[in-house]
Amino acid sequence: MLQDICTVFWRDWVVLKRRLPKFILSRMVAPMLYLVAFGWGLGRNIQVGSGSYLDFLVPGIMALNSMNISYNSLTPLCTERIYHRSIGEYIIAPMRFNAFIIGKILAAVLRGLISSAIIMILALAFGANLNITPLFVGILILNCVIFAEVGFFAAMKMDSYEELSQVNTYVLLPMSFLCGTFFSTRTLPEVFRWFIDVLPLTHTSYLLRGISTQSPVALESVAVLAVYAIIGFILGNKAFRDQLK
Repeated sequence: MLQDICTVFWRDWVVLKRRLPKFILSRMVAPMLYLVAFGWGLGRNIQVGSGSYLDFLVPGIMALNSMNISYNSLTPLCTERIYHRSIGEYIIAPMRFNAFIIGKILAAVLRGLISSAIIMILALAFGANLNITPLFVGILILNCVIFAEVGFFAAMKMDSYEELSQVNTYVLLPMSFLCGTFFSTRTLPEVFRWFIDVLPLTHTSYLLRGISTQSPVALESVAVLAVYAIIGFILGNKAFRDQLK
């Protein structure tokens, strides 16, 4: 099992390693724009609680970025499944189905962590105060796992890039702006806030922000993310097995 996971992961790492400079440069653009526009331009003179808006913003950007990178790392499987038909090679290979799924998810997590490390470096260069702890990294990894599973499930279920774009439009885009990334959800209407507070990115944003400011960790939020990760894996496993029918 472990050897099969490593094989799938290593294949994706070899591909990423060849493109690593381009990957790093491309992942610097959006965070740089966010930090300049919101951190320097808008938030330099704004105080949020006991810190600056820049300190408030950076954990939200990291949550948002890890969501997008992890999700988009696995959506190309849709092309492999429908157009290239290369997904069949994994299906007939002498490996367990769970090994393929876990290997792909771990590769997406690696991309998400590399991108998050880039944001950390940029944020520190911009003067942000970050408290990076093992728990902070663990929450980032958990967030990457959840949205990698969403990407895997979508790639197995959607039949075209047009359908995949609908996931971005109706799921990822609203979460990007409403789940505590750029402002507190407490400013939203109560009924609307209840729905937003159920979403995983909201819990990630507040957990990262709380850890960064050395606030008490909300264990219920950690539990919610863990439940999302378990459900995501179960759904991804089922979607992959459906391809065998």
